[in-house]
Formats: sequence, C-alpha cells, structure tokens
Amino acid sequence: MARMKGAELIARFLVEERIPYVFGICGHGNVGMLDALYDVRDKVKLVAPRHEQTAAHMADGYFRVKHRPVATLTSTGPGSANLIMALAVAQTDSSALLAITANVPTSQFNRGPFQELNRHNQADFPNVIRPVVKHSFQPTRVEMLPLALRQAITTMTSGRPGPVNVDIPYNLFQEGGEVALEPPWEGFNIRRSGASPEDVHTAVAMIAAARRPVVFIGHGVTLSEAGPQLTDLAQRLRVPVISSPNGMGCLDMDNPLSLGFIGRNGAFPANQAGRHADLVIAIGARFDDRSASSWLPGYSWNFPQTKLIQVDVDHTEIGRNYPPELGILADARTFLIQLLEQVDRGALKTDAALNEWHAQIGKWCAEWEEYIRPNFEVHASPIRPERIVADCRAALPDDAIISLDSGIHHNWFMQFWKARRPQTMLNTWGYSGMGFGPSSILGAKLAAPDRPCVSICGDGGFTMVPHVLCTAVEYEIPVVWVVWNNFAWAAIRDLQYAYFDGREIGTAFYEGAQRKPYNPDFAAWARAAGVEGMTVTHSQDFRGALEHAVRLNKPCLIDVHVDANIRPPSTGAWQLPPLRHKEPVFGRKSVPEA
Repeated sequence: MARMKGAELIARFLVEERIPYVFGICGHGNVGMLDALYDVRDKVKLVAPRHEQTAAHMADGYFRVKHRPVATLTSTGPGSANLIMALAVAQTDSSALLAITANVPTSQFNRGPFQELNRHNQADFPNVIRPVVKHSFQPTRVEMLPLALRQAITTMTSGRPGPVNVDIPYNLFQEGGEVALEPPWEGFNIRRSGASPEDVHTAVAMIAAARRPVVFIGHGVTLSEAGPQLTDLAQRLRVPVISSPNGMGCLDMDNPLSLGFIGRNGAFPANQAGRHADLVIAIGARFDDRSASSWLPGYSWNFPQTKLIQVDVDHTEIGRNYPPELGILADARTFLIQLLEQVDRGALKTDAALNEWHAQIGKWCAEWEEYIRPNFEVHASPIRPERIVADCRAALPDDAIISLDSGIHHNWFMQFWKARRPQTMLNTWGYSGMGFGPSSILGAKLAAPDRPCVSICGDGGFTMVPHVLCTAVEYEIPVVWVVWNNFAWAAIRDLQYAYFDGREIGTAFYEGAQRKPYNPDFAAWARAAGVEGMTVTHSQDFRGALEHAVRLNKPCLIDVHVDANIRPPSTGAWQLPPLRHKEPVFGRKSVPEA
C-alpha cells in the first residue's frame, strides 16, 4: 500500500468511480481537499456555484438525467448546513449523490472550535444531516476512508437510490496513511431483485381476471429504466397507464394508453380510471397525498373495493398507505420482464375483455378534451397558463429536458405536459423545494450537453436562487430559464382565497402602500449577470422567444407574464387538515359500490 494523504485518496476515489463532477464551494474546512482536486482536474471537474443548496440540486439533476452519481463538497458548519433542503429533495425523490462535508479537526473535537456543533455529541453535524440521507459516515482516521467511501457509493446506488454523506474532519485531508482504495463499484441497476414464482403466478391470475385494470407508475419505473418493458406490456395487454410526475415519459404520453397524472391537479380520465378500476398494479409508486387525493375514498382511488398489486424495491413503501392484496418486493424492470415472459408463453392475455373499459375511458377522455381544449387556443395578455404549456411542448424537441419548482406552474405542467421520453421532466415532488428547478437544470445540462434544457420556474422560486445566472455564465452552461411571472406565491394565494373568504396577506408581491404588483425586471437582472434576457407579455410572442432562446445555445432567461387569476381545474382533491377539502371543479363522477 502506498502512503498518501486523505485528500489524495478521495481524489483517486472520484477518478476510479468515474465521478466526473464535484459541485462545491470553498471554505477553510475543505481547502485541503481543493488542492487534491487540482491534481485530477482533467478527470474530475470542480464547478463552484454561489450557494451550497444549488450545488446539491445540480448533483440531483445530473443523476436524474444520467443515472450516474456525482459529488458535492462543502466546508465546515454553515456551508454544509446549506445542503439540507436540497438533500431532502433528493432523498424523497430517490436521487443519488455523494455529499462530502468537512468538519472540525479531530484534535479539536468537543472543544467548541469555530463552527463545531457539540451540544449533544462532538463534531455532531452527522446528526443534522442524518434525516435527509440514506446514511452518514464519519471516518476519523485516514485509514478509515477507503471503507467509508466504498460503503457510501454502494449505499447510495443500491436498492432505492438516495443521497449519502461522508463527513470528514478536515485534518484527514492533509494527514497521511498507508492506504489503498477498495475496488470500484459499478452497481446501480445491476442488483435487480425479482418477484417469487408464486407472486408472479398470483399477479398473472389477478390481471387476467380484471375487467377494469390500470397500471400506476412512479419514479421507480424511471429509475429502473423500465420504459421499454412498460410500453411493451401496456400495449400487448391494452392496460391503461396512470403516472406520477416522476414517472412521466416512461410511456410516451401521446400514446392513447397514457392517461396522465392523478390527484387534485391530475387529468380527469386518470382520476376517473383510478376510482372506477377493479385492479390497480402500482409499480414504483408511493400513493402520496397529492397522487391519492389525500387518501379520500372515491376521489382518485377506491381501495379496498379496488384490488391492489403493489410492486416496489423499497419494502417500507409497500402497504404504507393502502394495504395491497398482493405486495411484491421487486425491481420494476425485473417484474415487468417477468410479466412479459408470461405473455410470451400465453399465460397472460386480455384480448377483447377490456373493450368495454376502453370505451368508457374514451368517453372520459372526450369529455375532458371538450372542457379544456378551447383555452389552449386563446391569445391574451397576460398570458393564459395553458398557452405556456402548449407552446413549450410545440417549441421543444421530444428529448428536451425541463425542470420544475414547486408552485402553480408545476400544477399546470403536471396536468397538461406530455412527456415523450423518460428522464425529461425533473420535478421536486416529495419535499417540493423551491430553488430545485432553476438549479437542477444546470446539472441536467452537464449530464446532457447536446439536448435543450429548460427550467420553467416560478417568480418566487427563481428569486430564491438568482445566483444560478452567475454559474451558467462562469461555466458556459447554455440553459434557458422561463420565469413564470404572476407577481405572487399564487398556489398559496389561491388556497388563502379558497379557505379564508377571499382575504389575502403575505402571498402576493406588491410595491408600497399603493399595493402595485411588483417583481424585479427579471430580464434586466439576467442581462446584468451576462445572460441573454427577454420579456414576453403577449402569448403570440412566447413560442418564438423560446425557440430563439434554445437556438442561441447560451444562457438565456425569458420573463413571461402569466395570468395569476386562472387556476388549473381540480379533478381530485387535496386536504389541509382540519380544513375541509374543496370539491373538484370538473366533477367527481359516481364510483362503484363496494
């Protein structure tokens, strides 16, 4: 074994694991690590955004597009603490990244040095970060680094992926030891557990007996890269597919079998199919409150009258919200392959048994289309939200990547976006953190440099991370930001209007006592940072502006003025206990009797 410093070992680890980027910000705690990155700069590129939250969102976005993890590097104390929200987003959306955090030197543990947390335990940052990562390792000697690094990389990419932390006292960066790296790991999507033969047999029997089946897919199908198998099975069995936002595109959403998203802001046919189905095959999906209408019976799903097969690689999700008749611990792609084998052998087929079901779904689709289509044709100023969604779809190629923050714009895209391919719609879904969209698109573009990458972000979310403009210019990352400018935290303002007699406070942006709607000039802000900036106030101009921005192939921001007083039609429900939920705008049809 060679003698090397801890920082040298970590740098070699990054090279051997083929981690091409480190997104990080300097500090006194990691300066000893930066010098080692200088030595490998031809293989591992350091990108230094202006805030640690953005660093983690970039790593998150990179993984979602490439399905290869990258790393973040932050200094002792506040720098690493700035990661927390972004790591929570990554963890709840099953996105892998390696968070390398620096801590105080071991010789100063529990002495209260600069930026130590020690109220309950010495150098206690791992207890801060632990709830938002799969595991936090804290090696305290150089000799402990090889095992910690190997366990970190295997943990974050095994089973259900997620972020992992290695918290390193900064003396280890410059201290040496007789050490060698453990063998590199190439394990993501390699260990693919399957269903038992008995469970496959039971699932086949349940699907064959069903007359109103649906498949409900989530991020697990995307992560397993099971889109081709899903498409093959759905088409051969003629089973319609409902998707969570992180599963969108696994089945081309222009396919007639794709019913879209379900829940309060889902598509009407998806909610109708969910509540009328006699069998739901859920694959890699969580049944969270927004995709289950807060678990209110008959609004999106109708369990236990509807039978449920739930397949997930994470045993904690099986039965979390609905007890399944058949729970299967398995990888999504492996399970779909197992079902396809049964189709190939003639053991599973539906033939004409679903004709009546498809006829009914066709009527729901026609009702929905008749209700929504006229608004997609309206030109107005400020712009109707439907036009933004439609023109984004028309202007962008099928392989373009979009990212979305939390906000009313996300509700519109969940309801109406047609993802044509997997890993092209990046959502902050589980933890729903603002700042994800404008930041993650930078990582997405580094993962897919030849594809258009566009962040559709709210005005509130963008103002949380405006420094993304600087990073795009510094590192020549040609992304486009479409700022959905409606002068409000409109999603929350609408809740306030709905539940509190139309009163509004703290949910819109005003200037002074006259309460004139206010926002900065986002296009001028962009130009001040060296980014191309445009303002669009008329719907006729937006599509051309977006096409121009993509053609420029350099950082560009479009400030789009959107009508804040047009709301996405609710077709399910969402409850904020103890407040009573609001009934859907586009009516809830009757559900089958138990």
